[in-house]
Amino acid sequence: MSALTAVVVDIGIGNLRSVAKALEIAGEGRARVVRSRDPDAVRRADRVVVPGQGAFDAVAKGLAGPLQESLTESVKRGVPYLGICLGLQVLFEGSEEAPGVPGFGWMRGQVRRLQGGAGLKIPHMGWNQLELHGGGHRELGAAGGDGAWVYFVHSFHAVPEEPDVLRASAGYGPNQVTAAVARDNVLGTQFHPEKSQGVGLALLASFLSG
Repeated sequence: MSALTAVVVDIGIGNLRSVAKALEIAGEGRARVVRSRDPDAVRRADRVVVPGQGAFDAVAKGLAGPLQESLTESVKRGVPYLGICLGLQVLFEGSEEAPGVPGFGWMRGQVRRLQGGAGLKIPHMGWNQLELHGGGHRELGAAGGDGAWVYFVHSFHAVPEEPDVLRASAGYGPNQVTAAVARDNVLGTQFHPEKSQGVGLALLASFLSG
């Protein structure tokens, strides 16, 4: 059986090398991992991964146009999508970080700044435990499910208007951080699987296995 192709969407932002390497390790030779910003490469992919670190504005604008169109076409055909960090946030309608800059709008809601507090550092950076919602998700279950420790680095998080898309959260001071969202073949994680050691590799292996 030929290896499936996983395209890591490369707009020059984010931990692209680490994400691609983690996918290669998780795939154990079953997946050909390609970094590309070519819309046609996205259309041909068996799996699509959209990582992103930095600012919502840069990621949303970098994905806009033909690249976003190709992602939408792929998702409508049923190709599994994994968005990591800002790759999750762009699934929503917009962000307080970049007023007026639209996200994909595949899920209703906005991205909001995390609330600070006495002794609470923003960004939320480091390991935290998942609390599953809505039955969790296949990939989250493969990663250890409820209580699994994963790695976060962020100052904003999505606040879904549709409760059914929320699949995992993590407590951080006064914040109930949206840790993962999903609908059909679309999965987004605010945490970084590529930084989450064995738990993250197990999630990526499940994503690649379908």
